[in-house]
Amino acid sequence: MYILGLNAFHGDSAACIFKDNKLIMATEEERFRRIKHWAGFPLESIKACLKAANINITEVDHITISRNPSANLFNKIKHTVSKVRKISSLIDRLANTRKVSSIKSILAKELNVDESSIKAEIYNIEHHRSHMASSFFTSPFETAAVLSIDGFGDFTSTMTGYGKGNNIEVYDSVIYPHSIGTFYTAFTQYLGFMNYGDEYKVMGLAPYGDPKYVDKFEDIIHLTKNGLFKINEKYFLHSREGVTMSWEDGYPTIEPIFSEYMVEKLGTARKKGDELTQYHKDLAASAQRMTEKAIFHILNHLQERTGAENLCLAGGVAQNSVANGKMYLKTKFKKVFMPAAATDAGTSVGSALWLYNQIQKNERIEPILTAATGCAYSDEELVEALNHRNVSFVRKDDNEICDLVTDCLIDGGVVGWYKGSSEFGPRALGYRSILADPRREDAKEILNLKIKKREPFRPFAPSVLEDHVADYFEQSNEVPFMEKVFLIREEKRKEIPAVTHVDGTGRLQSVYREINPKYYDMIKRFYDKTNVPIVLNTSFNENEPIVNAPAEAIDCYLRTKMDMLILENYVITRNK
Repeated sequence: MYILGLNAFHGDSAACIFKDNKLIMATEEERFRRIKHWAGFPLESIKACLKAANINITEVDHITISRNPSANLFNKIKHTVSKVRKISSLIDRLANTRKVSSIKSILAKELNVDESSIKAEIYNIEHHRSHMASSFFTSPFETAAVLSIDGFGDFTSTMTGYGKGNNIEVYDSVIYPHSIGTFYTAFTQYLGFMNYGDEYKVMGLAPYGDPKYVDKFEDIIHLTKNGLFKINEKYFLHSREGVTMSWEDGYPTIEPIFSEYMVEKLGTARKKGDELTQYHKDLAASAQRMTEKAIFHILNHLQERTGAENLCLAGGVAQNSVANGKMYLKTKFKKVFMPAAATDAGTSVGSALWLYNQIQKNERIEPILTAATGCAYSDEELVEALNHRNVSFVRKDDNEICDLVTDCLIDGGVVGWYKGSSEFGPRALGYRSILADPRREDAKEILNLKIKKREPFRPFAPSVLEDHVADYFEQSNEVPFMEKVFLIREEKRKEIPAVTHVDGTGRLQSVYREINPKYYDMIKRFYDKTNVPIVLNTSFNENEPIVNAPAEAIDCYLRTKMDMLILENYVITRNK
């Protein structure tokens, strides 16, 4: 039995394919289209999934999509009739709904087959149920409290529940227009970061400020006695005017959603390129603190209701790694699991597993503990890409590569590391990474000068051998997908300044040999030479999606000042 799972006509468009209880591939459309957060129909991802499974679309048994136009239909009609004034937003929403409803005909046209030959039944799985399934059904937990929290999907921003075996019981939902994700997006726009997905910039800016304005944000988000929340609609436009969004044919965009009332209360909104003042930094710190307060409010009520020690998280707000790192301190949960793609891309996997487990009542699959579920390329394809660009290379074994890479890092070099299948999700986790020496005070400047060219307030991340996490961090928990920020031990901060943020924290990845042996062994070699079991890890890209195919890695190397490129077992350097 083959299940094709889709996130379509939405940001972070993606596809996955299961054969019975095995995930064959999960990948994001942006990796093929080379446009961040690509929205629309994930045609290239679907083709890659079918190729990996060695089948065509007519052999797929079930197709799931993580959208259900019928969900919350009464609330949608009621809200539209009573509040929405902006006709363009209604037209956009209706057009999007029609596309979601015509998946089979789109597949037939794009894959050049007769629609009648596609035997698969189409399942529309509600957005937040897909999020919940993407976390719980891929987790190692038999039972867990489950939280999905993001901007909006199917007219809902938040959903709580409890997972047991192959079933998730849904408890409560927060309905449009109330949303923590929308609050964070609106404030991201207010601070002058207007691109879709820029929320991480506010999170990176927050440690430079003091959360002295939390009282102002308590007027924006009201925590309710039932463990949920409401927003003060006066601060936003979306509840009255709707929001004009572009969800297809490239980069998704959202019009500003903060109102003049927010400007009246907080001051003039920063424009892109304006100076980031201390006031802006203090506001960012306050918004982050208010977001954490709301998340822990929800979680503590959920924990009390379920009595669970395990927690599964998903959704855009669940990507707030600063809040995630505090969950062991601020709640009674003892273990927290997030999938590698807790973003909307992961709903492709979640929708497929909602069908497989929740509807069909099949036994749970093995936990998905690796992010490497994307594309892999053969030796022939690697050599062809190198020769096509007239790039000199040598082949080395894994042991030699560990020595070459670590020596380069110790000498102050920057290395592109391309090994195995590409990651699914927003993080580079040792398959498509750029590496540097975390001990160097100037590593951030070197990376931004040679490659990244990004805002100086944004931190770089440490990949640390899992058996040494407790030596460097004040918490010692599993962080396989770089999904949590922990406080670095004070006595260790001067040792690894390149990955220590201004507040003494680091967004770490704990690296396991059984999951990624080549990456682990390279870091272990660095440890043997330096007595530091950590490398600086950032995504292999230059203001673009993370590289996918070998040609993209080579091109990124050639147009930047990267010192070395490791392309599987091929070594490319600037030294003859």
